[in-house]
Amino acid sequence: MSWGTELWDQFDNLEKHTQWGIDVLEKYIKFVKERTEIELSYAKQLRNLSKKYQPKKNSKEEEEYRYTSTRAFLATLNEMNDYAGQHEVISENMTSLITAELTRYVQELKQERKSHFHDGRKAQQHIETCWKQLEASKRRFERDCKEADRAQQYFEKMDADINVTKADVEKARQQAQLRHQMAEDSKAEYSSTLQKFNSEQHEHYYTHIPNIFQKIQEMEERRIVRIGESMKTFAKVDRQVIPIIGKCLDEITKAAESVDHKNDSQMVIEAFKSGFEPPGDVDFEDFTQPMKRTVSESSLSNSRGDGKSEPKFGSKSKGKLWPFIKKNKGAGPEDFSNLPPEQRRKKLQQKVDELNRDIQKEMDSRDALTKMKDVYIKNPQMGDAASVDHRLAELGQNIEKLRLEVQKFEGWLAEVEGRLPARSEQPRRQSGVYEAQNPSGVNSCAQDRESSPDGSYTEEQSQETEMKVPATDFDDEFDDEEPLPTIGTCKALYTFEGQNEGTISVAEGEMLYVIEEDKGDGWTRIRRNEDEEGYVPTSYVEVYLDKNAKDVHKPLQKISE
Repeated sequence: MSWGTELWDQFDNLEKHTQWGIDVLEKYIKFVKERTEIELSYAKQLRNLSKKYQPKKNSKEEEEYRYTSTRAFLATLNEMNDYAGQHEVISENMTSLITAELTRYVQELKQERKSHFHDGRKAQQHIETCWKQLEASKRRFERDCKEADRAQQYFEKMDADINVTKADVEKARQQAQLRHQMAEDSKAEYSSTLQKFNSEQHEHYYTHIPNIFQKIQEMEERRIVRIGESMKTFAKVDRQVIPIIGKCLDEITKAAESVDHKNDSQMVIEAFKSGFEPPGDVDFEDFTQPMKRTVSESSLSNSRGDGKSEPKFGSKSKGKLWPFIKKNKGAGPEDFSNLPPEQRRKKLQQKVDELNRDIQKEMDSRDALTKMKDVYIKNPQMGDAASVDHRLAELGQNIEKLRLEVQKFEGWLAEVEGRLPARSEQPRRQSGVYEAQNPSGVNSCAQDRESSPDGSYTEEQSQETEMKVPATDFDDEFDDEEPLPTIGTCKALYTFEGQNEGTISVAEGEMLYVIEEDKGDGWTRIRRNEDEEGYVPTSYVEVYLDKNAKDVHKPLQKISE
């Protein structure tokens, strides 16, 4: 099967076919190039996606990644980043092994094809030239033969005519012989040209053209083999990264299997546990005896802690245990006294550990400088030993300061651990331990309110709200206490929904009585009538202090702006 023998007369079609083959190869190169661009774009999008959901450093979001589920998600993000890297590898390998190689090969192929078809055209032109020479020789032979025939006929005519002179007859005879000789020469030339043409034609169709077409066939077959190998490389490049991609997916699966719901639940306990014991039973209050119960600052802060029922401060009170909690804006207290006991203990322990690490770093630096100083002393040419004394003194001072800080925080830590109830005790209000330490806790409700209704605690509030005061004559005195006198009036600038215990709901424009000023905690104590009083944010009301305020029992009218 050879193009030279089977397709000897299909020069033009072969030229078109080989050009089509080059076009197919260039189309495949374009396809692979677009595939590499898609892989790069996909990898970029995957990296951006992974980066988008990565936790921000030094943010609250970073702290959330301590749970097993979020750690598994973080591992997934990291693996997706590696996954994207494999698609970049696919793009790079396809570019270098397929696109670049085939582009170079196409240029070589075009040059080779051009050379082969140039040789073919040259051979074609040569045989055409030979054919034209043969045709010219043939026409010349034909013309000479006709001329010789006419000359012979003219001679015979002159020879038969008796009126023609002998000289004219001789002249005609010589002309006929000349023409006959020219015809013979043309015949010989034509015969020679014909033999030469036949030889050239045979050489052309059985040697030159088959050789040229064979080279074209080999060129085309190499192109076909090359594009097939490129397709195999296309698949091989993909297959090479499959194990790594599979490993990425295995790591994601492993991370998913590491999710431990029990562990996460325990971490929620550790993160939010306050350390307080649940409140005990509420004592029964006998209202069959006439008595007048009033609300005071102390009863508000200790209404649940002292075993008494809570007065109704507002119609929307939710009964939360810890009212008036102030969220520290900015940095909190150094001793973390704004946190519940358990959370405070954890923060103090973390601070102690951090300080100990800092001390170890400073001590390592001091040891290194001490060794350096010893080297300088033994080898003065290496440096001045006195040059490190100042730094050694600074490190010593830093270590001493850090140790003092550790002692301070360890003292606070010991204090908190001493106040936390033992886990084996029965659920009750924290009373015995703290009452022994702070018997005057009943009168500290002003400090209790130095917080806001969002969930953080002050040390005094966290201690006192758990304190249970035994029912004594003090309760009777507390119950018989007169209502706090009004010290002015206020106008509600905005509507406030009092949903926490101890707060009161107010409507915009409503006028109420002020019974206690803002003590710096952002809350003002107001009264609507004898049975409704509570706290509202100071910024929600406009206060008019007046020592001669209206009577506590006289209601105020709502003023619409």
